[in-house]
Amino acid sequence: MRDQPSHPPPSEDVLEIGSPGQFAALAHPLRQRLLFALGHRPATVSGLAAQLGAKKGNVAHHVKVLREAGLVHVTETRQVRGGTEQYYQRTARRMVVAEPQAAGTAAMFAAVAQELDLSPTEHHLTLRHLRLTPAKARELGAALAKLVDEAEEDAEDEPVHGVLVALYQQPPPTGPAGGAMDAAGG
Repeated sequence: MRDQPSHPPPSEDVLEIGSPGQFAALAHPLRQRLLFALGHRPATVSGLAAQLGAKKGNVAHHVKVLREAGLVHVTETRQVRGGTEQYYQRTARRMVVAEPQAAGTAAMFAAVAQELDLSPTEHHLTLRHLRLTPAKARELGAALAKLVDEAEEDAEDEPVHGVLVALYQQPPPTGPAGGAMDAAGG
C-alpha cells in the first residue's frame, strides 16, 4: 500500500545550494553519486546500494545526511515484510551552487571522475582555455546553460548520461617577479 503517489516530480525545479550543511553534504563523493542516481526517479536505500555497488548501511548513512541538508526527500513509503520502505528523490531537478567552496567542488569532481571511470562507453572530456571578454564569457555561459536546460530526454529505458558544464575565469598566473606568465597552449 502506498501512502503517497508514485514517482512525483522533484518539488522544485532549481535549488540554490548555500548553507554550510549543504556544502558539508556535498563534500563526499558517494553523496554526489547518490544525488546523480536520484536525479531521474525515486529509489530505496537497497536499490541505491545495488545500483552504486555500495554497502546498504553506508548508503543509508549518506542518504540521511543528504536528507538533513534538504537535498533529498522521501517521495513514497510502502509497507513490505513488516517494515516500511522509503523512496528518496532529489528535492530539485537542478542544483546550483551559489558560491562554490573548495571541498564541495573537489567532491563533485571526484564523483564525476568515478562516474567516468565506470562508464561502459566512451565519453567526451575536454578542457580548453579561451581568452574572452567578460561579455563574451557571460554569453558563452548563457549559451551552455541553455543547451543543457533545453536538452530533450529520451524514453525512460534509455541510458542516463551525465553532463558537467563549467565556465570559470582562471586566476592570473604570476612569475617570480610578480609579472604574468604565459601558459603553454593557453
